[in-house]
Amino acid sequence: MRDANTSTGQGFVSIVGAGPGPADLMTLRALDRLQRAEVVVHDRLIAPEVLDLIPQSAQRVYVGKAVGNHAVPQEGIHTLLVEHAQLGKRVVRLKGGDPFVFGRGGEEVQALQAAGIAFEVVPGVTAASGCSASAGIPLTHRDMAGSCVFLPGHLADDNATHDWAALARPGQTRVFYMGVQRLPHIAQQLISHGLAPDTPAAIVRDGTRATQTVIACSLTRLVELAPAYGPQPGLLIIGETVQLSPDYQAV
Repeated sequence: MRDANTSTGQGFVSIVGAGPGPADLMTLRALDRLQRAEVVVHDRLIAPEVLDLIPQSAQRVYVGKAVGNHAVPQEGIHTLLVEHAQLGKRVVRLKGGDPFVFGRGGEEVQALQAAGIAFEVVPGVTAASGCSASAGIPLTHRDMAGSCVFLPGHLADDNATHDWAALARPGQTRVFYMGVQRLPHIAQQLISHGLAPDTPAAIVRDGTRATQTVIACSLTRLVELAPAYGPQPGLLIIGETVQLSPDYQAV
């Protein structure tokens, strides 16, 4: 990591993926950047054990988001990053999962580029790979799934531009981030476009954490069993590989 430029007063921003939960799923580079930070701008779902790694001397800025409740608008986050860097600070933008997988890291990069701020992006374990591995669900499999697609579940509404016919085709694993709330609609769209109703599907909540829960069964049954939408992060996985999970119930 390049240090803040003392001759120009310009700082440096590290956009860091913290992974899906436990601190030991962070990369060594992420840990290094966090421990050297002077300012940490962090999201809502960062695990307490990860936040405990922030130096006591560092300023913490909470910018967490939940459905209908954003502590700071995205444009305000851009402003915070730029302003702290312009003060010559080593800034860490700490994000759950991976910054470039539904993390809006690309937008933050654009804002930093526009302001002429030096930056780097530190990748993290994204929820899809972390939660699926923890639940025993391969994202790809030689005999079951030759491809995998990541989708934003909260955009699965009537105005979304998903190619449902393509998503309903066999031989792929579909992963919907934050897809629990829209599960009935997602299931209806996939089935109406040709996906078998008994296709294995799973909801993984608090994936990779000690509080992880997994519900795995047929897609139609999952719609009946799905928990009410709440503050716990949930990942929706639909595809044949779900049946390999030890939690899968063929009902």
